[in-house]
Amino acid sequence: MKIVLRIIIYLIVFFVVVGGIGAVGFVNTMNAGMSVYDKAPPALMDLQVPIFDSNKPTVAVLLANEVTEVFDFLVPYEMFAMTESYNVYGVSPDREIKSLTGGLDVVPHYSFDEMDAMLGKSPDIIVIPFMPILDENKYAPVREWIRKHSGAKTTLISICNGAENLADTGLLNGKSAATHWGDMNRLIKKYPEIQWVNDRRYVPQGNIVSSAGLTSGIDATLYVISKQLGEAAAKKVAKEMNYPSYEYVTNPQMKPFVAGLSDITYVLNNAYQWNKVKAGVLVYNGADELDLSAVFDTYAASGTTTTLTVSSSSKPIVTKHGLNLVARYQIKNVPKLEKMIVVGADAESAAAEDINQWKNSGHSAKLLFLHRKAADRFAMDPAFEDLAEQEDIQTAKFAAKRLEYRTTDHLKLEGSSFSFESFGVPVLLGILSLLIAFFIDRRFIRRK
Repeated sequence: MKIVLRIIIYLIVFFVVVGGIGAVGFVNTMNAGMSVYDKAPPALMDLQVPIFDSNKPTVAVLLANEVTEVFDFLVPYEMFAMTESYNVYGVSPDREIKSLTGGLDVVPHYSFDEMDAMLGKSPDIIVIPFMPILDENKYAPVREWIRKHSGAKTTLISICNGAENLADTGLLNGKSAATHWGDMNRLIKKYPEIQWVNDRRYVPQGNIVSSAGLTSGIDATLYVISKQLGEAAAKKVAKEMNYPSYEYVTNPQMKPFVAGLSDITYVLNNAYQWNKVKAGVLVYNGADELDLSAVFDTYAASGTTTTLTVSSSSKPIVTKHGLNLVARYQIKNVPKLEKMIVVGADAESAAAEDINQWKNSGHSAKLLFLHRKAADRFAMDPAFEDLAEQEDIQTAKFAAKRLEYRTTDHLKLEGSSFSFESFGVPVLLGILSLLIAFFIDRRFIRRK
């Protein structure tokens, strides 16, 4: 009987120490990645809004009241804007500052009511990013607006796990749909009335197009552009993005990703990497939306890096295609950083004043011009490579897998094979738990 009791004690202590501390670390990392703007908002007068052209179809890219996935929002927004054939707007229940994952903050162009009043009808396209339903009361207006504008004349595009938001409306019932590979099993159980497809980059169903994980949303968006504007227009956008996988637009068939043992790196990074790199991201006028997404959906989403948006002014920053961003810090008050990431192949000229201000500010963090030598590369590529150098190769590989990025053979991933901190901390905690259990065993059990 004592042997059984001792085994139970050892197991309980092990799971409490190793599992409990890991769970706290994981939750804290997840919460940090979904933090919302909590500062006194700057003056939001005279915000730039792309000019409305009644002769063009209108695309509404949704923002939730709480948090919206950064890639799912930024990249389709940019792609539709690149065609110059659509009115493209970020819309939300109200005009307050909205947060994207990783800590990037956006001011919507229009509220739902304002867009309804301007158009007098439904938008031609609604892009539905992943918007975690954290508070039912805050999320309810998003659900109702999607339902309100789900008529046959409106194309609904869900990006990645935005399929869950679309499923939540009931509009996918009886239909087939794609979603992120990591959420497939959960959504099969939650929404059994939907035929979930795991071997397609995107799935068209009438006026609904759902995409698989993150970069699959590029294929889904290009598919819609090709159907509405012609394949030449879609290929032009893909070429300007240096997107390497256009073949999936014409044939979305793919080999499904599945969870594997190597994915444990992601869990351990989030749970046990306590000494996270603190990286600034310079937000400047004219910054490219895809380039920005390349930072927040690689570094910040890896569980290894805390990303802080920094600008030279408290005024809203206008991106290349007209989004209004608000940085959480200015150069004069940003905390100590380990690196300052500057995106864009032409950043050294486009952000020259901001860069000079940083250099003269006395901050010690070095500037990393992420896309300096990458004008002809897809924006994510240099981010994966730098992440491998900063952390380890396994972390970079999973970052690409999480983004469902298929063209990785050309990447030059150089660095440690794995994270010594992320693997070492649970080992040390395991040893500590055994010592604690041994003490309990000697002090309270063996003496009986």
